[in-house]
Amino acid sequence: MQSSPRSKLFAQPIDRFAIGVIAILSVMIAVLLWSGDRTLPQVRDFSWQGQKIDATNISFALTFSRPMDRDSVEKNLQIEPPLAGKISWSSRRMSYTPLVPAIYGKSYTVKLADAYDRFSSEISKKKSIAPFVGNFSTPNPYLAYIGAQAEEQGRLIIYAPQRKEKKILTPAELKVLDFRIYPDRQKILFGAIKTGEQSLIDQKIYTVTTGIDAEDKLSKAPQLQTILGNEEFQNFKFDLSPDGKNILVQRLSRKQVGLYGLWLISENNSPKPLENQPGGDFMFTPDSSSVAIAQGEGVAILPLESQAAPLDFLPRFGTVLSFGRSGTKAATIKFNKDYTRSLYLVNNQGLQKELTKINGSILGAQFDPQEKNLYCLLTDVEQDTAKNIFLEKPYLAEINLESAQLQRLLELPPQREVQFKIAPDGQSILLNSAVPNAAPISNPSIPEDSAQGSRTSRSPQALTQLVVLPINNEQSNEKSNFLPQPELLPIFGTSPRWFP
Repeated sequence: MQSSPRSKLFAQPIDRFAIGVIAILSVMIAVLLWSGDRTLPQVRDFSWQGQKIDATNISFALTFSRPMDRDSVEKNLQIEPPLAGKISWSSRRMSYTPLVPAIYGKSYTVKLADAYDRFSSEISKKKSIAPFVGNFSTPNPYLAYIGAQAEEQGRLIIYAPQRKEKKILTPAELKVLDFRIYPDRQKILFGAIKTGEQSLIDQKIYTVTTGIDAEDKLSKAPQLQTILGNEEFQNFKFDLSPDGKNILVQRLSRKQVGLYGLWLISENNSPKPLENQPGGDFMFTPDSSSVAIAQGEGVAILPLESQAAPLDFLPRFGTVLSFGRSGTKAATIKFNKDYTRSLYLVNNQGLQKELTKINGSILGAQFDPQEKNLYCLLTDVEQDTAKNIFLEKPYLAEINLESAQLQRLLELPPQREVQFKIAPDGQSILLNSAVPNAAPISNPSIPEDSAQGSRTSRSPQALTQLVVLPINNEQSNEKSNFLPQPELLPIFGTSPRWFP
């Protein structure tokens, strides 16, 4: 009698073993499907982990191992010190955009616990995320300025406010006229002449290394390099692009009459003329791809190409004072026929909004990082009846861009040159000013007799002190009587600038 095909199918031991394994695996798969994935959700990547981030870092991202319950993540995310921000999602990736830049000189910790994945409550008992702790830090605040006393006179200097450490970068035989700081903090571009030998039209363009090391300390010796000589051309105003890749210089030929205009130096290449219509004051746009320059009775936006046509033209304005960080807003000056000056807000949507109109001068204007307020250096015109002359008395003011409301923050004594710069984290304003005894500025850390002696030894115009003015946008938007209290720094000089 022959066996049936079915009996032959299970005749071999290996067949029975294979069928048993398949059955066991099927049961295990069914159990897993019924009970759900028992592994804990976790953060797979934190984009700022261990990094030193500055004000140009707009947001960080957390990437999870599975889709998360978004409410539980947002509720339990902690940042220490606090750093308010807004959250957006894309699948398993969460982006966090701080409302204000992280404060410089700080270490931050990002924590997340007690958050759940999206499907845990549907298939099994909730299991919270594996606790996550990340960290990042910000660079220490540094500032640079041109010295104004003794052996520092005319030299480029770095100062670290937290450590009260100072370092001279340029040699005594060079008198620095102006400078720009590279975005990576490793170099400074500056113009200078030989001390006591040359006139202002003999300016050369240099770079010098800052000596800031990987630990954010001033440990390396500065290295000087000549970028542009003055043998064939006179060098005037210059600017460095925000990305640090391009330099623009206004030059006048010493040999060919009337040859004047902008020259471009791109990433250590030889300088080349743009051959555009000559103009006055200029500055790079925030995207580093074009330049705003005063031409005729307006401001032209020119690409960085030879003989290129303007990208845009603002016919009503005399000059651009500054751009907002986003590149969509700018502060401009309009010179009125009645000899007054108007400060305008313009944007890329065609808005032209007058913020204030004054009889004095508009010395400067800068946006805060959030582009909600504009900080301005303006002047009042006052008559000195005894000498029968008019004096311009500068003051620092804050203008709310939505309401155009102006609030005076700091009154300054009459003086010829004063400049200011907002810190990249938006926490303070740095300025240089003559500080006579009557000014409402005090610093308990500086003895009154030593400070007084340094002020009376020279005229206010010859020796100016650096001042830091803390600003708090939230408070200043809520009240009208609050005035920040300035702090005198124990350093004297001009053209102060925060490092980016």
